[in-house]
Amino acid sequence: MSKPTLEVAVGVLLNQHGQVLLGKRPADKPWPGWWELPGGKIEAGESVIQALVRELREELGIETTHAHPWVTYTHEYPKNFVKLSFCLVREWEGEPQCLEGQELAWVNPEGPLEVGPVLPATEPPLKWLQLPERYLITNIDEPARLPAYLEQLEQALQQGPALVQFREPAWAARPDAEFHLHQAFLQVVNLCQRYQARCLVNSLHPESWWDHADGVHLRASDAQSLSAKCHDTLTTFPAISKGLIGMSTHNESDIEIARKIQADFLVLGHVLETSSHPGDPGMGWARFASLAEQAGLPVFAIGGQSARTLADARNHGAHGIAGIRHMLDNDPA
Repeated sequence: MSKPTLEVAVGVLLNQHGQVLLGKRPADKPWPGWWELPGGKIEAGESVIQALVRELREELGIETTHAHPWVTYTHEYPKNFVKLSFCLVREWEGEPQCLEGQELAWVNPEGPLEVGPVLPATEPPLKWLQLPERYLITNIDEPARLPAYLEQLEQALQQGPALVQFREPAWAARPDAEFHLHQAFLQVVNLCQRYQARCLVNSLHPESWWDHADGVHLRASDAQSLSAKCHDTLTTFPAISKGLIGMSTHNESDIEIARKIQADFLVLGHVLETSSHPGDPGMGWARFASLAEQAGLPVFAIGGQSARTLADARNHGAHGIAGIRHMLDNDPA
């Protein structure tokens, strides 16, 4: 007999300090004493946002003024499945109150939690919150451009948290490029470390480099190859398991592979027209939102993205935006 599925809207309330609100389940509910994110069952006829607004009013006594979809994730419990539609909430009216017998605590998702235990379905979003909203992809191309690029990258890192991907296909294709390219890679990694930013290396570069990075970003073709070779990617390729795993995706098949290889996040696109794809309008926001909802992981939008499109990206389920030029000079990527 198959397990029933309960659909739930969950609020990820973030205050100005980057802390997230957790509640301790009271003694008269299942899993008493465990901490969780606020939210509840989606009633018939309700949208996710409508259910979220109602639940936060009933549980916390606040009026949600702005929320947007984030990650939709299904967790299996012993007796049922719970489909959790996580929404990021940064704006509300009123102070959260304990209206249902729960305790409340603001916690830093990046540090050791001062409360516990945490419900199993609450652990993934706390991990996802550690990802910045900006994903910078390098575009150095040749040795002569390295000093200027490092200066631009440093200025971008000074603006706030970011994730960086070292990806240099044009430079890698040059004859006898590996030594100088590897030195450039190490300089980018060192610069990221100075600003406490994590740097991933694209899988087009040698696997021997991966240990020096904070993770690896897999091209869709490389992820497909890894998936076909083994049942447990993290065990078979231990260099991957030491850090973050990102993956480039374009469709449902790619997303399925990303889940199989246990990726931590996806980059999905291209969404809008870009200078590298002239005349190609991209998948558009509606298609992006549909695929992002299927991912079950944080998704970065890529293609035509800039600071000007971040709000659109968030409203369509993106964790953040990824690109090349827009992170350095605010031009669309």
